[in-house]
Amino acid sequence: MDIFATLFALCFLMLVAYRGYSVILFAPLAALVAVVVQSPHWLLPFFSGIYMEKLVAFLKPYFPVFLLGALFGKLIEVSGFAKAITGSVVRLFGKRNAMLAVVVVCAVLTYGGVSLFVAAFAVYPFAAELFKTADIPRRLIPGTVALGSFTFTMDALPGSPQIQNIIPTTFFHTNTWAAPRLGIFGALLVFTAGMTYLSWRRNQAARAGEGYGEVIAPPIANPPAVDAEPSLPAPILALIPLLLVGVMNRVFTSILPRLYPQAFDFARIGVAQVAPLDPSKLVALWAVEAALVIGILAVVLLARRRVVDSFAKSANIAIAGALLAGVNTASEYGFGGIIAVLPGFKAISAFLSHTIVNPLLNEAVTTTVLAGITGSASGGMSIALAIMGQTYLERAQALQIPAEVLHRVASMASGGMDTLPHNGAVITLLAVAGLTHRQSYIDIFAMTLMKTAAVFVVIGFYYLTGWY
Repeated sequence: MDIFATLFALCFLMLVAYRGYSVILFAPLAALVAVVVQSPHWLLPFFSGIYMEKLVAFLKPYFPVFLLGALFGKLIEVSGFAKAITGSVVRLFGKRNAMLAVVVVCAVLTYGGVSLFVAAFAVYPFAAELFKTADIPRRLIPGTVALGSFTFTMDALPGSPQIQNIIPTTFFHTNTWAAPRLGIFGALLVFTAGMTYLSWRRNQAARAGEGYGEVIAPPIANPPAVDAEPSLPAPILALIPLLLVGVMNRVFTSILPRLYPQAFDFARIGVAQVAPLDPSKLVALWAVEAALVIGILAVVLLARRRVVDSFAKSANIAIAGALLAGVNTASEYGFGGIIAVLPGFKAISAFLSHTIVNPLLNEAVTTTVLAGITGSASGGMSIALAIMGQTYLERAQALQIPAEVLHRVASMASGGMDTLPHNGAVITLLAVAGLTHRQSYIDIFAMTLMKTAAVFVVIGFYYLTGWY
């Protein structure tokens, strides 16, 4: 009965999210249904003492990243930089390599710090125009965007400023550049497999005589077509803020640990009521935040005519988006916090722990399963590491496995099964493209399977070579 209650809550949340209902509303309801099965008397204490505590605990360290990332992405959009980069790449690759061009554009934007959601909005109009010219079925656009945005740049490539690459730093005291060899190997593996699959799907459609299909205006408004902007910035100029984010992230990652080598004691500066702070858990977050601030300033300076007049409106939109994305993920984290303390989940967790003894394999399985359950890479990974992070670290140390390897495996595993139908990014991407799950989800799911499989290949590569 305990396991049934847990699985029922998980399935209920997946169902309502699949149907388009907000997880902010339904995540606590789903979790509390499982609590009521145990004891109705527990309901209110669990809501206030666990759900709300976990929700706030997630937002406390990570919300600034959501906020700065959303603002940076929005400014990249309104400045015309995103269009300039996208248009340049499209012209460079041409219609014969339409899919590759879209993947490269998405990769450049997301690895440069633009959020996954913003990338989908920015790239879709160009992807649609290019696919139409090349007569590639429009139903393949979501899978192509997913490969460029939701996979290797999100959590495999070292230094990625996406939240999925930042969360493990607070549990393992690592930085965003952890295990660069494994990350690059995993990224190449996912990119190669993904492009092979997309090419196969394109050729399959061509053999069947299927073309672009009917032109339907998507329900979510998009920017105009590629050639509708008469005066785009120079692509080299547009790349500067993205490059700055990457470079400064690396610089701050090196500098901040030396500036804060030990706990910061507030009492020594007369603030006795605040407990000492451990910077080792935060320097990676600070590095990304500082890099994003510099990226934002760079956009404002380089495109001030376009940005300054609309800055207030753009900032408000970015703040709203950051709040929605952050609270969505925090709600799923709160949901997971309740599920994690219930007897049913403890039984499942104990089974996994005893069945899969190896810390890397256990971490990969647990993280990707929880990411799939919650429909969130960051939410699922946060839950997995909050519950088992210290255990993984102790087991890894006993086997002389570096914490950097744990970081990279957790990060990559989180971006695997998280893209089940109820994932927020998947729902948004399909809405932007004006397509349904039935039409296009199969290709996104294929990326999910490749990404999940790649994690275990990366683990095998580490054991074979010892490289990280």
